[in-house]
Amino acid sequence: MGDKGTFWMPQSASTVSGEVDALFYLTFWISTVIFLMVVGAMAYFVIRYRRRSESEVPVDEHDSRLFEYSTIGLSIVLVLIVFTWGFKVYLKLNVAPPGAYEVQVTASQWKWDYTYPDGTVYAGDLHVPANRPVRLVMNSMDVLHSFFVPQFRIKQDVVPNRYTSVWFEASVTDTFDVFCTEYCGNQHSGMLGKVIAHPQEEFDLWLSEAGGGDLSPEEYGERLFGQNNCNTCHSIDGTRIVGPSMQGLFGSQRQFASGESAVADENYLLNSIVAPAAQVVEGYPPAMPPSYGSLPQDQLNALVAYIKSVQ
Repeated sequence: MGDKGTFWMPQSASTVSGEVDALFYLTFWISTVIFLMVVGAMAYFVIRYRRRSESEVPVDEHDSRLFEYSTIGLSIVLVLIVFTWGFKVYLKLNVAPPGAYEVQVTASQWKWDYTYPDGTVYAGDLHVPANRPVRLVMNSMDVLHSFFVPQFRIKQDVVPNRYTSVWFEASVTDTFDVFCTEYCGNQHSGMLGKVIAHPQEEFDLWLSEAGGGDLSPEEYGERLFGQNNCNTCHSIDGTRIVGPSMQGLFGSQRQFASGESAVADENYLLNSIVAPAAQVVEGYPPAMPPSYGSLPQDQLNALVAYIKSVQ
């Protein structure tokens, strides 16, 4: 398969994707051949056994037991081949190699959070070392989600109150799309992310800086604002989207659906993130989920600092 994939399949970029593709094409070509045989037989029978006159009496045709037994036997053989091959690929996809690098994945409306073995929490994009098995241990904070990376040929449901897992080994250093493929609410289509596969040394350097490094609180907050998909619902230029714009928010007078009002100070900004349903701004739906309240305190502080700076 080429680097950019084929008409039927996207780029192949993991150590197991080639086996998945081979099984797909086996099934595809078997189905194609059977389809052409059936359609060809139908066309032949329509022509060969058409009624040629009003007085024609069809000749009795006797079935062939040998043909019936042959088709049944061939079907059984094909099914067993596909089943055996498919089961081997299934086991390989679901059993991570020993010593795989393990990352905890938390899904919530509408973002992905990744916790690395050293305690680093990173939102939005998954950074991994290339040419090394990576096992994802996943759970959901709210509803059913599904983690899908087409180029790796992996897809796994992420379920509330239980753990599921999936593994992969990126065979190239590149950036790959992550999709949620289980409808999870009105911002489901915006629950996107990336898998970024680095060389091992580059990944180690990234991990050492992932907690914010030498960034100022405002710069770190700006990065978190994008990673957590806040910009899906909140603009920074005054444009009205799903939720209020961040432009000029800090220090402004806010009117709530309850009829009350308050000045948007630091406490208001923090409470709007951790308990968004407590003070819903008039004219906007209560669409923001409470899952952002699970962010670490340093990330909440950085987000507040960034929102304060958007003027």
